[in-house]
This record gives sequence, structure tokens and C-alpha cells, in this order.
Amino acid sequence: MSSWDNMLEGKVAVVTGASRGLGRSDALALAEAGADVVITDILIESDENNEQEAERFGPVAQVMQSTNVMYADQTAQEIQAMGRRSAAIKMDVTNPEQVKDVLAKVKDEFGKIDILINNAGTLDHMSQIENQNDEFWQRDLNVNLSGSYNCTKSVWPYMKEQGYGKIINMSSVAGTLGGFGQASYSVTKGGLLSFTKSMALEGAKHGINVNAIVPGIVGTEAFNMGNTKMNDRMINRTAFKEPGKPEDIANAITFLVSDKAKYITGVGLNVSGGIELFMF
Repeated sequence: MSSWDNMLEGKVAVVTGASRGLGRSDALALAEAGADVVITDILIESDENNEQEAERFGPVAQVMQSTNVMYADQTAQEIQAMGRRSAAIKMDVTNPEQVKDVLAKVKDEFGKIDILINNAGTLDHMSQIENQNDEFWQRDLNVNLSGSYNCTKSVWPYMKEQGYGKIINMSSVAGTLGGFGQASYSVTKGGLLSFTKSMALEGAKHGINVNAIVPGIVGTEAFNMGNTKMNDRMINRTAFKEPGKPEDIANAITFLVSDKAKYITGVGLNVSGGIELFMF
């Protein structure tokens, strides 16, 4: 057995937006490394209100709901089959009181919360400024930025009390490079990098590490729904000329929340295939 095996043994993690895509991959990777993992999402297979929830959050959520691309319960079952504890819980990150209640429930049932992955996000608002939808602008701020704030604020007292915690915020290269027709998305992802640094400063004296992942193009269900020509243009901009895989992000997260990375805090780690490099 190497020193990497079961390096998260005994830890309890919460992953938001984990019913599919990057969140699901993150949850499975954390469990494989030894953690107990709680899956949260607005879409849970067993919930009777999925259609209404999807309607509130926009086109991507609606497509995922209508095509049954939601695996929160399934992911929890897969984690349990590994011998870990897990549960799938409906949680809207834009609702501070619900977030507070859900995380209190997790703390009560699992005993603690060591790891928080702020993965829940929206990705479907693509319009130049004169056509930006004001409601979607506000939605993106609420989900991508305030959602991470709500979850971090609610989990902070638990981590502070135990003198230990690992928080990962999911940014994007759109937050570092900008994104044409992605004003709301880019703003929220850039804001998360500043939020990460501020929380890293506040958390250091309490043993709380706060970092961000900066993904590039990743072959998730949402990405594969996109325009093929546009996807190819973005892929060709990467140094590797191929999209990343969800497990590429999950592996980086697993390292950052482990004690192997105990002296790393306040960073935005690019896991992007070199899309930010100068290409010609």
C-alpha cells in the first residue's frame, strides 16, 4: 500500500451539484480515497419536484431533468458499495436557510464536515452584453458566487471548531481569461478566485485550507450539449488539443483536500490542458 492509498480515510466531504458531471466525478474520487461523501443537488432522482426545480434554473437543468441525466441517489449508492457512508440530499445553494439546515443535518448524522467542494454552478447564459438576460445574470450571481458563499459561511463554524477544514471553490478559465458572450459566468468565476484568497487568509489560523480549481474544457454532459464547431475551436486552443476528463479535475481536488497539500492555500490551480497559454 502506498502513502496515497486511503489518504482521506475518516474524512467527511460534502459536494454540491454532484448529481452529474464534475460534481459526481469529484464525489466518487473522494470516496475512492477513503472519505465518506454527501451528495447534494437541486435534482435528486427520488424527488417529485424535479421538473419545477429545473424550470427555475434554466435550459441545462431542464434538459438534464427531461433526459434523466441525474445520478445523485445512484452516486450515493456507488459510494456505499465502496464501504463508505454516503447520502443524497436535495439542497439549493441559493437558499441560505436551506443550506444551513442541510449542513447542520450532515454534521449531526456524520459527526463532522472536513471537506466542502463548492461545485454547483450554471453554465448556459451565452449572450453579448446588449442581449444579456437580466434574470440569468442574477441567477448566475446567486448560484455560482453567492451559492459558494452560503455553503462556506454555513460550514465555517464546524471547521473552525474542529481546527481543520478543506474548501475547494470551482472557478474557470473564463474567470481568468474572460469569456466572449459570457459576462455573467466570467464575473462569477473571477469573483470566486478573490473569495478563495480572502477565505484562505481568514481560515489559516483555524487550520482551514481554501483553494480553487480553474478548469478549462472538460468533456462533461453539459459540454457535449454545446455547439460542435465552438467546442472544436476551444479544444484546438488547448496545448493538448483535447478536452480534459472529469477525473482530471477530481484528481486535482483529491490532492488539494488531502494532507499532502497542507501547506497550499489561496491558490487557483489551473487544470486546463494549457488553454491559457499563448498559442500560434
